[in-house]
Amino acid sequence: MDPIIFTIPGTNISLHWYGLIMAVGIIMAGLVAEWGVRQRGEDGEHIWELLIWAVPFGIVGARLWYVANDILGGGQYYVENPLQIINLPQGGLHFYGAVLFGAIGALIFVRRNQLDFRIFLDASAPALLIGQALVRPANFINQELYGQPTDLPWGIRIEAVNRIGPWQNMLQYPYETTFFHPTFAYEMLWNFLAAGILLWIALEYKKRLKPSSVFAGWLILEGIGREIIEFFRPDQPRLGNTDISYSRIVAGVMIVIGVIWLLIKYEIIKLPFLKPGPDDYQISPKSGSREAE
Repeated sequence: MDPIIFTIPGTNISLHWYGLIMAVGIIMAGLVAEWGVRQRGEDGEHIWELLIWAVPFGIVGARLWYVANDILGGGQYYVENPLQIINLPQGGLHFYGAVLFGAIGALIFVRRNQLDFRIFLDASAPALLIGQALVRPANFINQELYGQPTDLPWGIRIEAVNRIGPWQNMLQYPYETTFFHPTFAYEMLWNFLAAGILLWIALEYKKRLKPSSVFAGWLILEGIGREIIEFFRPDQPRLGNTDISYSRIVAGVMIVIGVIWLLIKYEIIKLPFLKPGPDDYQISPKSGSREAE
């Protein structure tokens, strides 16, 4: 399947499936987050205003993280061709960078409007997983983010031009008989499962959950999922000569932060320099008066 849907005649301007699918994923994630914000008593329309800040920040962060990840893994392409860093149509985005920088953009919006950031963290946790899952079919179209060869019945073929590592030898690994792990599909399934778990917890224990607990759960589940998926990702830059990718290190840190976050939040452990914070969301006056009506 051609990654390009169409190109405007006489120009280099093209519409890619990846961009279209990403836009759909962002919109669907926004709808889920809007519902989550309303469930917590805040005005759901804030989500769409927040995305105006979060999406541009997220795209920049996703690109910078991808480039940094490549350079740390020993890649020289962006060192030798620094202008290619801003060549977004070339491809190359990383989810962690999108989340980190997107959160910075969201925080700016929240602070400017005097809103409770914890509401948006909890509402966005399952939304991030769903949006990320919905974008993964684009990886199939681009023939990227696949794993090692496999004999499993759901393995996929990869064209020679998109092969990496030792599997570029088409005599040893013929197109017709060589199949690869669809790693993007594994991640998609995990993300839907994790989103379902977070949504169930948020609804089932709504009155008992403390603010930002759902987001802490996202840190843990996203980290676990990435730790598992990375075993099937030979394309990821490694730390030196080890089998540990930089993404696995970040995922491990996320799990630890999420667990400690919950332990502090529910005062299972107490640290003098980290406080659990208020047990209730701080709803903006406008939303509060609207609820009262």
